[in-house]
Amino acid sequence: MKKMKNNSYRLMLWLMVSIGTLGCKKYLDAKPNKQLATISSLTELQALLDDHTRLNYQTVYAAEAASDDFYLTDQALNGLSLEGDRRIYNWQKGNQFEGTVNGWYYSYLGIYYGNAVLESLPEIERTSSNAIQWDNIKGQGHYYKGSNLLNAAMVWALAYEPVTASQTLGLPLRAAVDFNVPSTRASLEATYQQILNDLKNACRFLSVQQVHVMRPSKAAAYAMVSRAYLMMNKYAEAALYADTALQLKSELMDYNNINATATNPFPEYGMEVLHHISIANPAILNQSNATIVDELYNSYAADDLRKKIFFTKLNNRNVFRGNYSGQSSLFFGPAVDEMYLTRAEGYARTNRLPQALADLNALMLKRWDKTKTYVPYHSSDQTTVIAWILAERRKELLMRGLRWGDVKRLNNLGYGIKLERRYNSSGVVLEAMGSGFAMSIPETVIDLTGMPQN
Repeated sequence: MKKMKNNSYRLMLWLMVSIGTLGCKKYLDAKPNKQLATISSLTELQALLDDHTRLNYQTVYAAEAASDDFYLTDQALNGLSLEGDRRIYNWQKGNQFEGTVNGWYYSYLGIYYGNAVLESLPEIERTSSNAIQWDNIKGQGHYYKGSNLLNAAMVWALAYEPVTASQTLGLPLRAAVDFNVPSTRASLEATYQQILNDLKNACRFLSVQQVHVMRPSKAAAYAMVSRAYLMMNKYAEAALYADTALQLKSELMDYNNINATATNPFPEYGMEVLHHISIANPAILNQSNATIVDELYNSYAADDLRKKIFFTKLNNRNVFRGNYSGQSSLFFGPAVDEMYLTRAEGYARTNRLPQALADLNALMLKRWDKTKTYVPYHSSDQTTVIAWILAERRKELLMRGLRWGDVKRLNNLGYGIKLERRYNSSGVVLEAMGSGFAMSIPETVIDLTGMPQN
């Protein structure tokens, strides 16, 4: 890993000058000057993609900060240094993203990296001797474009509804590194089609095996396509791509073998991780401030090992520590357990109930205390099975940046989930179909581009 970081570091002068990382105006207006440095080999392109500080350890966390899985006391909320995070927490539109280095910046930085690689790659001849590496690099470029745009869509766009998506505002679709091309908002339909196009190209070109999970693999790309289709409520497609990912990697951790007393119970780069994406705990989400809501904590059965492994007590508060990052940083990448639950939901919603229950029970057997009897989920009622899967999805995938998107897509199906801040004096409510589910685009971006605001 150290060698990859060193290789990427020497290329950063070129990229930083190209995108202007010192400020939002420079970021939007900079004119790439490839004469400053020339990428002339696949090794250099791969080194650019191995810039883990920017591509693996920075992502938008606003979706998690706005979710209803945790709460802040008044004291914790008032103690946050970022007013924008307080506004995100209380679903207040406007000034949610402070400064120039924020979630929007990092989302479009990843897209920029992908474009930079995809534009430079044709300058290098694809030959029989370099074809595998050449294709793998192309796949990574598409992956970072598609996955970052999907993350952005979950934050800054409303939930996908096929009837209205072509008339609903989506996101800017940056197709090249030239920042002289003005940014305009595409439709939500075009946004999701771009996401799917890039991620499916990633599926096509990525290698099955990578040297490390810091690099996205073919299974990771299939997983992200599955995640995108689930956000679109396209369940047959979500199940298909989840299944394809699981054909490549399906082993689940047995939580009976996890040390429940460890500060960070899970191993770094554990067996369920498909692509390692994490973010250092922002103040709004770290253990000193974020307390898991009682109704979620109490929903775990006594013999469910997740209750012991995911949580610890801090000042008599239930706080989360079950990060698949293996550290205190939050894990936001795709993983095997997510694919089991996505495939199960897809199967259930297409009335393949035995297969859905098989996936759900396979997961739960690995989460149950083996000294206790596990009673498998069993029902022939579709509504009941779907409800079970959704409940386990929330319990399994908390603090992974997914709950916000799940609430949005489920409300489009009529679930009527309204979010409430009931644990502090703010007492705010976000109605099920409220406009607050599409957060405010940073004002600096609106001022510079003239794009319409949410």
